[in-house]
Amino acid sequence: MFRMFEKINCGLPYFIAEISANHAGKLENALEIVRRSAAAGANCVKIQTYTADTLTIDCGNEHFMIDGGLWDGYRLYDLYQDAGTPWEWQARIKEECKRCGVDFLSTPFDDTAVDFLERIGCEAYKIASFELVDIPLIEYAASKGKPMILSCGMGSPEEIQDAVDSCRRVGNSQIVLLKCCSEYPADWADMHLGNIPDMKRRFGVDVGLSDHSMGSMGAVVGAALGACVIEKHVCLSRDIKSPDSAFSMELDEFAQMVQDVQNAKLIARGPDYALSEKEKNSLVFRRSLFAVKDIAIGEELTAQNIRSIRPGQGIAPKYMPALVGKKSKRAIQRGEPITREILEELRNF
Repeated sequence: MFRMFEKINCGLPYFIAEISANHAGKLENALEIVRRSAAAGANCVKIQTYTADTLTIDCGNEHFMIDGGLWDGYRLYDLYQDAGTPWEWQARIKEECKRCGVDFLSTPFDDTAVDFLERIGCEAYKIASFELVDIPLIEYAASKGKPMILSCGMGSPEEIQDAVDSCRRVGNSQIVLLKCCSEYPADWADMHLGNIPDMKRRFGVDVGLSDHSMGSMGAVVGAALGACVIEKHVCLSRDIKSPDSAFSMELDEFAQMVQDVQNAKLIARGPDYALSEKEKNSLVFRRSLFAVKDIAIGEELTAQNIRSIRPGQGIAPKYMPALVGKKSKRAIQRGEPITREILEELRNF
Protein backbone atom coordinates (compact mmCIF):
# COMPACT_ATOMS: atom_id res chain seq x y z
CA MET A 1 0.00 0.00 0.00
CA PHE A 2 1.33 3.44 -0.96
CA ARG A 3 1.34 5.37 2.34
CA MET A 4 1.65 8.98 1.23
CA PHE A 5 -1.91 10.04 2.04
CA GLU A 6 -1.78 8.16 5.34
CA LYS A 7 1.10 10.43 6.38
CA ILE A 8 -0.49 13.58 4.97
CA ASN A 9 -3.81 12.90 6.70
CA CYS A 10 -1.98 12.59 10.02
CA GLY A 11 -0.27 15.94 9.46
CA LEU A 12 3.14 14.29 9.04
CA PRO A 13 5.61 15.15 6.26
CA TYR A 14 6.21 12.50 3.62
CA PHE A 15 9.83 12.29 2.44
CA ILE A 16 10.78 11.12 -1.06
CA ALA A 17 14.42 10.28 -1.83
CA GLU A 18 15.01 10.61 -5.58
CA ILE A 19 17.78 8.40 -6.99
CA SER A 20 17.56 9.70 -10.58
CA ALA A 21 21.01 9.31 -12.17
CA ASN A 22 22.87 8.85 -8.88
CA HIS A 23 23.20 5.09 -9.30
CA ALA A 24 26.07 6.15 -11.62
CA GLY A 25 25.47 3.10 -13.81
CA LYS A 26 25.64 0.49 -11.03
CA LEU A 27 22.65 -1.44 -9.68
CA GLU A 28 24.39 -1.95 -6.33
CA ASN A 29 24.64 1.82 -5.92
CA ALA A 30 20.89 2.10 -6.46
CA LEU A 31 20.17 -0.64 -3.91
CA GLU A 32 22.52 0.94 -1.38
CA ILE A 33 20.77 4.28 -1.85
CA VAL A 34 17.46 2.52 -1.06
CA ARG A 35 18.90 1.01 2.11
CA ARG A 36 20.54 4.19 3.32
CA SER A 37 17.52 6.34 2.40
CA ALA A 38 15.30 4.13 4.53
CA ALA A 39 17.75 4.40 7.43
CA ALA A 40 17.85 8.20 6.98
CA GLY A 41 14.09 8.55 7.37
CA ALA A 42 12.79 8.48 3.81
CA ASN A 43 9.23 7.23 3.38
CA CYS A 44 9.67 6.59 -0.33
CA VAL A 45 12.44 6.06 -2.87
CA LYS A 46 11.83 7.27 -6.41
CA ILE A 47 13.40 6.39 -9.73
CA GLN A 48 12.68 7.41 -13.32
CA THR A 49 11.44 5.15 -16.09
CA TYR A 50 12.57 6.16 -19.57
CA THR A 51 15.06 5.42 -22.28
CA ALA A 52 16.84 7.96 -24.42
CA ASP A 53 14.56 6.93 -27.29
CA THR A 54 11.34 7.49 -25.30
CA LEU A 55 12.46 10.98 -24.33
CA THR A 56 14.03 12.34 -27.51
CA ILE A 57 15.68 11.29 -30.78
CA ASP A 58 19.31 10.59 -31.58
CA CYS A 59 20.06 13.91 -33.24
CA GLY A 60 22.93 16.34 -32.90
CA ASN A 61 21.65 19.54 -34.47
CA GLU A 62 21.38 22.74 -32.46
CA HIS A 63 17.87 21.97 -31.25
CA PHE A 64 19.12 18.91 -29.34
CA MET A 65 22.20 20.46 -27.71
CA ILE A 66 22.17 21.86 -24.15
CA ASP A 67 23.58 25.36 -23.93
CA GLY A 68 24.54 26.48 -20.42
CA GLY A 69 23.81 25.20 -16.95
CA LEU A 70 24.84 21.98 -15.26
CA TRP A 71 24.66 19.92 -18.46
CA ASP A 72 26.24 22.43 -20.83
CA GLY A 73 27.42 20.83 -24.08
CA TYR A 74 25.48 17.59 -23.71
CA ARG A 75 23.37 16.21 -26.51
CA LEU A 76 19.96 15.41 -25.04
CA TYR A 77 20.19 11.82 -26.27
CA ASP A 78 23.58 11.29 -24.62
CA LEU A 79 22.43 12.85 -21.34
CA TYR A 80 19.44 10.54 -21.12
CA GLN A 81 21.53 7.51 -22.00
CA ASP A 82 23.95 8.37 -19.19
CA ALA A 83 21.28 9.25 -16.64
CA GLY A 84 18.64 6.58 -17.21
CA THR A 85 17.86 3.71 -14.86
CA PRO A 86 17.82 0.44 -16.82
CA TRP A 87 14.34 -1.05 -16.87
CA GLU A 88 15.69 -4.49 -16.02
CA TRP A 89 16.84 -3.10 -12.63
CA GLN A 90 13.55 -1.56 -11.63
CA ALA A 91 11.68 -4.59 -10.26
CA ARG A 92 14.77 -5.35 -8.16
CA ILE A 93 14.85 -1.79 -6.83
CA LYS A 94 11.14 -2.04 -6.01
CA GLU A 95 11.78 -5.31 -4.18
CA GLU A 96 14.54 -3.65 -2.13
CA CYS A 97 12.19 -0.81 -1.23
CA LYS A 98 9.67 -3.33 0.08
CA ARG A 99 12.37 -5.15 2.05
CA CYS A 100 13.46 -1.84 3.63
CA GLY A 101 9.90 -0.74 4.44
CA VAL A 102 9.72 2.26 2.12
CA ASP A 103 7.35 3.02 -0.74
CA PHE A 104 8.53 2.67 -4.33
CA LEU A 105 7.71 5.39 -6.85
CA SER A 106 8.72 6.13 -10.41
CA THR A 107 8.32 8.87 -12.98
CA PRO A 108 7.11 7.52 -16.34
CA PHE A 109 7.91 9.62 -19.38
CA ASP A 110 5.67 7.95 -21.92
CA ASP A 111 2.83 5.43 -22.13
CA THR A 112 5.19 2.47 -22.55
CA ALA A 113 6.80 3.38 -19.23
CA VAL A 114 3.38 3.48 -17.56
CA ASP A 115 2.60 0.05 -19.00
CA PHE A 116 5.91 -1.33 -17.76
CA LEU A 117 5.39 0.12 -14.26
CA GLU A 118 1.91 -1.37 -14.17
CA ARG A 119 3.42 -4.77 -14.86
CA ILE A 120 5.84 -4.53 -11.94
CA GLY A 121 3.13 -3.26 -9.57
CA CYS A 122 3.96 0.44 -9.18
CA GLU A 123 1.41 1.93 -6.76
CA ALA A 124 1.69 5.64 -7.64
CA TYR A 125 3.01 7.88 -10.40
CA LYS A 126 5.11 11.02 -10.37
CA ILE A 127 4.99 13.40 -13.33
CA ALA A 128 8.13 15.46 -13.86
CA SER A 129 7.96 19.22 -14.24
CA PHE A 130 9.01 19.07 -17.89
CA GLU A 131 6.10 16.70 -18.62
CA LEU A 132 3.51 18.89 -16.84
CA VAL A 133 2.31 20.04 -20.26
CA ASP A 134 2.03 16.49 -21.64
CA ILE A 135 -1.68 16.16 -20.91
CA PRO A 136 -2.12 12.85 -22.79
CA LEU A 137 0.63 11.26 -20.67
CA ILE A 138 -0.88 12.60 -17.44
CA GLU A 139 -4.33 11.34 -18.42
CA TYR A 140 -2.98 7.91 -19.26
CA ALA A 141 -1.08 7.57 -15.98
CA ALA A 142 -4.03 8.95 -13.99
CA SER A 143 -6.40 6.50 -15.69
CA LYS A 144 -4.72 3.70 -13.72
CA GLY A 145 -6.47 5.02 -10.62
CA LYS A 146 -3.35 5.46 -8.50
CA PRO A 147 -2.03 8.51 -6.59
CA MET A 148 -0.63 11.18 -8.89
CA ILE A 149 2.21 13.48 -7.82
CA LEU A 150 2.68 16.35 -10.26
CA SER A 151 5.80 18.54 -10.17
CA CYS A 152 4.98 22.07 -11.25
CA GLY A 153 8.34 23.59 -12.18
CA MET A 154 7.90 26.23 -14.92
CA GLY A 155 4.13 25.73 -14.72
CA SER A 156 1.79 28.68 -15.09
CA PRO A 157 -1.46 28.57 -13.09
CA GLU A 158 -3.28 27.68 -16.31
CA GLU A 159 -0.90 24.81 -17.09
CA ILE A 160 -1.14 23.45 -13.56
CA GLN A 161 -4.94 23.64 -13.74
CA ASP A 162 -4.89 21.77 -17.06
CA ALA A 163 -2.84 18.98 -15.46
CA VAL A 164 -5.12 18.74 -12.42
CA ASP A 165 -8.20 18.74 -14.66
CA SER A 166 -6.73 15.95 -16.80
CA CYS A 167 -6.48 13.71 -13.74
CA ARG A 168 -10.01 14.52 -12.63
CA ARG A 169 -11.33 13.96 -16.13
CA VAL A 170 -10.46 10.28 -15.85
CA GLY A 171 -11.92 10.04 -12.36
CA ASN A 172 -8.70 10.41 -10.39
CA SER A 173 -8.67 12.96 -7.56
CA GLN A 174 -5.72 11.45 -5.69
CA ILE A 175 -3.50 14.41 -6.57
CA VAL A 176 -0.56 16.06 -4.86
CA LEU A 177 1.17 19.02 -6.52
CA LEU A 178 4.83 19.77 -5.85
CA LYS A 179 6.09 23.34 -5.97
CA CYS A 180 9.33 23.18 -7.88
CA CYS A 181 11.94 25.51 -9.31
CA SER A 182 13.43 23.82 -12.37
CA GLU A 183 16.98 25.05 -11.84
CA TYR A 184 19.86 22.70 -11.00
CA PRO A 185 20.69 23.72 -8.34
CA ALA A 186 17.89 26.18 -7.60
CA ASP A 187 18.72 29.64 -6.28
CA TRP A 188 16.77 30.52 -3.14
CA ALA A 189 15.61 33.82 -4.63
CA ASP A 190 13.97 31.96 -7.51
CA MET A 191 12.08 29.35 -5.48
CA HIS A 192 8.95 31.40 -4.54
CA LEU A 193 7.82 28.98 -1.85
CA GLY A 194 5.13 31.45 -0.87
CA ASN A 195 3.25 29.84 -3.76
CA ILE A 196 2.67 26.72 -1.65
CA PRO A 197 -0.32 27.97 0.39
CA ASP A 198 -1.66 29.77 -2.70
CA MET A 199 -1.47 26.57 -4.77
CA LYS A 200 -3.35 24.68 -2.07
CA ARG A 201 -6.15 27.27 -2.11
CA ARG A 202 -6.16 27.73 -5.87
CA PHE A 203 -6.22 24.07 -6.94
CA GLY A 204 -7.89 22.45 -3.94
CA VAL A 205 -5.29 19.70 -3.46
CA ASP A 206 -2.39 18.95 -1.12
CA VAL A 207 0.89 20.63 -2.05
CA GLY A 208 4.47 19.60 -1.36
CA LEU A 209 7.92 20.62 -2.55
CA SER A 210 10.35 19.14 -5.03
CA ASP A 211 13.50 20.84 -3.82
CA HIS A 212 16.52 21.28 -6.09
CA SER A 213 18.27 23.80 -3.84
CA MET A 214 21.34 22.91 -1.83
CA GLY A 215 21.00 21.96 1.83
CA SER A 216 17.92 21.81 4.05
CA MET A 217 16.84 25.45 4.02
CA GLY A 218 14.35 25.14 1.16
CA ALA A 219 12.76 22.04 2.65
CA VAL A 220 12.44 23.62 6.10
CA VAL A 221 10.85 26.79 4.72
CA GLY A 222 8.59 24.73 2.47
CA ALA A 223 7.42 22.62 5.40
CA ALA A 224 6.76 25.72 7.50
CA LEU A 225 4.62 27.06 4.65
CA GLY A 226 2.56 23.87 4.54
CA ALA A 227 4.43 21.50 2.20
CA CYS A 228 3.19 17.99 3.04
CA VAL A 229 5.68 16.16 0.77
CA ILE A 230 9.39 16.85 0.50
CA GLU A 231 11.32 15.39 -2.42
CA LYS A 232 15.10 15.65 -2.68
CA HIS A 233 17.66 14.10 -5.01
CA VAL A 234 20.00 11.89 -2.97
CA CYS A 235 23.36 10.28 -3.62
CA LEU A 236 25.82 8.09 -1.78
CA SER A 237 28.48 10.75 -2.28
CA ARG A 238 28.85 13.76 -4.52
CA ASP A 239 32.28 12.33 -5.32
CA ILE A 240 30.52 9.52 -7.22
CA LYS A 241 29.90 11.55 -10.35
CA SER A 242 26.64 11.42 -12.29
CA PRO A 243 24.61 13.99 -14.22
CA ASP A 244 22.73 14.79 -10.97
CA SER A 245 25.39 14.43 -8.29
CA ALA A 246 26.38 18.10 -8.14
CA PHE A 247 23.01 19.24 -6.77
CA SER A 248 22.09 16.09 -4.85
CA MET A 249 22.05 15.59 -1.09
CA GLU A 250 24.25 13.02 0.59
CA LEU A 251 22.34 10.68 2.87
CA ASP A 252 23.69 11.95 6.18
CA GLU A 253 22.50 15.38 5.02
CA PHE A 254 19.13 13.86 4.10
CA ALA A 255 18.82 12.40 7.61
CA GLN A 256 19.49 15.84 9.10
CA MET A 257 16.96 17.40 6.73
CA VAL A 258 14.30 14.91 7.86
CA GLN A 259 14.87 16.01 11.46
CA ASP A 260 14.92 19.69 10.50
CA VAL A 261 11.66 19.41 8.53
CA GLN A 262 9.91 17.45 11.26
CA ASN A 263 10.95 20.12 13.76
CA ALA A 264 9.84 22.89 11.39
CA LYS A 265 6.40 21.29 11.12
CA LEU A 266 6.18 21.20 14.92
CA ILE A 267 7.29 24.82 15.20
CA ALA A 268 4.80 26.01 12.56
CA ARG A 269 1.71 24.41 14.14
CA GLY A 270 -1.20 26.71 15.00
CA PRO A 271 -3.24 28.75 15.57
CA ASP A 272 -3.29 27.46 19.14
CA TYR A 273 -3.20 29.90 22.04
CA ALA A 274 -3.24 27.25 24.76
CA LEU A 275 -0.27 27.27 27.10
CA SER A 276 2.09 24.32 27.19
CA GLU A 277 2.73 22.73 30.56
CA LYS A 278 6.22 24.22 30.61
CA GLU A 279 4.84 27.64 29.70
CA LYS A 280 2.33 27.40 32.57
CA ASN A 281 5.31 27.02 34.90
CA SER A 282 6.59 30.39 33.67
CA LEU A 283 3.45 32.29 34.65
CA VAL A 284 4.90 32.84 38.11
CA PHE A 285 7.51 35.14 36.59
CA ARG A 286 5.01 37.55 35.02
CA ARG A 287 4.61 41.04 36.43
CA SER A 288 1.88 41.67 38.98
CA LEU A 289 0.98 44.19 41.69
CA PHE A 290 2.87 44.04 45.00
CA ALA A 291 3.21 46.24 48.04
CA VAL A 292 6.70 47.72 47.93
CA LYS A 293 6.33 49.48 51.29
CA ASP A 294 4.47 48.58 54.46
CA ILE A 295 0.91 49.91 54.22
CA ALA A 296 -1.15 50.58 57.34
CA ILE A 297 -4.93 50.25 57.69
CA GLY A 298 -6.50 53.41 56.27
CA GLU A 299 -3.35 54.45 54.41
CA GLU A 300 -3.83 55.65 50.84
CA LEU A 301 -2.63 53.35 48.09
CA THR A 302 -0.22 55.12 45.73
CA ALA A 303 2.23 54.45 42.91
CA GLN A 304 4.93 54.71 45.56
CA ASN A 305 3.70 51.91 47.83
CA ILE A 306 2.25 49.63 45.13
CA ARG A 307 4.14 48.70 41.97
CA SER A 308 4.03 46.34 39.03
CA ILE A 309 6.95 43.98 39.54
CA ARG A 310 7.89 40.35 39.15
CA PRO A 311 6.85 37.69 40.30
CA GLY A 312 3.27 37.00 39.26
CA GLN A 313 1.38 36.05 42.44
CA GLY A 314 -0.51 39.33 42.58
CA ILE A 315 -3.30 40.69 40.40
CA ALA A 316 -2.57 41.98 36.91
CA PRO A 317 -1.04 45.47 36.48
CA LYS A 318 -4.16 46.62 34.58
CA TYR A 319 -5.91 46.94 37.98
CA MET A 320 -3.52 49.65 39.20
CA PRO A 321 -5.93 52.55 38.38
CA ALA A 322 -8.66 50.88 40.49
CA LEU A 323 -6.35 50.88 43.53
CA VAL A 324 -4.56 54.22 43.48
CA GLY A 325 -6.23 56.78 45.76
CA LYS A 326 -8.20 54.21 47.78
CA LYS A 327 -7.73 53.68 51.52
CA SER A 328 -6.42 50.27 52.47
CA LYS A 329 -8.85 48.13 54.51
CA ARG A 330 -6.05 46.04 55.96
CA ALA A 331 -2.39 46.19 56.86
CA ILE A 332 -0.23 45.05 53.94
CA GLN A 333 3.42 44.17 54.38
CA ARG A 334 6.18 45.08 51.99
CA GLY A 335 6.62 42.17 49.55
CA GLU A 336 3.00 41.02 49.92
CA PRO A 337 1.05 40.50 46.69
CA ILE A 338 -2.03 42.59 46.05
CA THR A 339 -4.69 39.91 45.76
CA ARG A 340 -8.12 39.84 44.19
CA GLU A 341 -9.55 39.82 47.72
CA ILE A 342 -7.87 43.16 48.47
CA LEU A 343 -9.21 44.56 45.19
CA GLU A 344 -12.77 43.40 45.99
CA GLU A 345 -12.63 44.92 49.49
CA LEU A 346 -11.85 48.30 47.95
CA ARG A 347 -14.53 47.97 45.27
CA ASN A 348 -17.18 47.08 47.83
CA PHE A 349 -16.41 49.96 50.17
